[in-house]
Amino acid sequence: MDGADGVIAECDAAMLEVTGICKRFGGLDVLTDIAFGVPSGVILGLIGPNGAGKTTLFNILSGFVAADAGTIRLQNCDITGLSPARRARLGLARTFQLVKPFDRLSILENVMVGAFACEGRPAAARRRATAALERVGLGGWRDERPAALTLADRKRMELARSIATAPQILLLDEVMCGLNLTEISAMISLVRSLRADGMTILVVEHIMDAIAELADDVVVLAAGRILARGAAPVVFRDPAVIAAYLGESPDDAAD
Repeated sequence: MDGADGVIAECDAAMLEVTGICKRFGGLDVLTDIAFGVPSGVILGLIGPNGAGKTTLFNILSGFVAADAGTIRLQNCDITGLSPARRARLGLARTFQLVKPFDRLSILENVMVGAFACEGRPAAARRRATAALERVGLGGWRDERPAALTLADRKRMELARSIATAPQILLLDEVMCGLNLTEISAMISLVRSLRADGMTILVVEHIMDAIAELADDVVVLAAGRILARGAAPVVFRDPAVIAAYLGESPDDAAD
C-alpha cells in the first residue's frame, strides 16, 4: 500500500512530517514507529478501528501528550517538544471529538479563546473570531450562548475556534460524528472549502463515506501501527484493512 498511487508517496515536501512516533501507557504499546507525511494542500484521512491509537496520535501531534520517541516537523521545523500554544502560533490547530464550549461565554467569546492563542490584542482577536464565525456560517449567532446551537453548529463553532488561529494545517477529530446525512454533506463541503483556502487538513473520521469523498490519501492505523496507506478506494479494498475492521477475512465476511 506504499505504492506510487498515493499522494503521500508522490510528494517529497511535507507540511507535516511524523517520524518514528512511539507511545506506551504502562505496559501497553499504544503507538509503535508511526511515520508518514502530510503534503501541503491535501486532505489526509486517518482511520482505524476503535483503540487503534488515532486520538493518542492526534494528542501527540497537537502537543497535549508527549511521545516516548520520534519527531514531528512542521514545515521542516522540529516541533516535537513544543507546547500546544507554541504549535498553534506556528500554524497547527485542532478540533476535539467532544465539543466542550464555555457555556457562560457568547459564541463569539468562545471563538476568541482560539484567537487569543495567536493574538494578544482583544480587538484583533475579536476581528479574527468574527471572521472565523462568518467563514463557518455562524456570523448571525455571535452574541448567543452555545446552548442555543445544534450539535452540528457546535461543531462549526469548534471549527471556527480552530481556524481563528489562521492555521496552515488543521487536525479534525471526528468533526462529523453524530451528524445526520444533510449535516455531514454540509460539513464535507465546508472542509473542502477550507482546503481551497490553502489549508492542509488531517482528519480522523469513522464515517467511511465521508473519508472516501474528502481524502486525497488515507493512513490506516491498527493496534498502534500503520497497517496501510494510499488512495482511499485502494485502501478500502485491502484485505488487511477489511480484516482489521471486521475481524475476519473478506472471504469469511462473504459467507
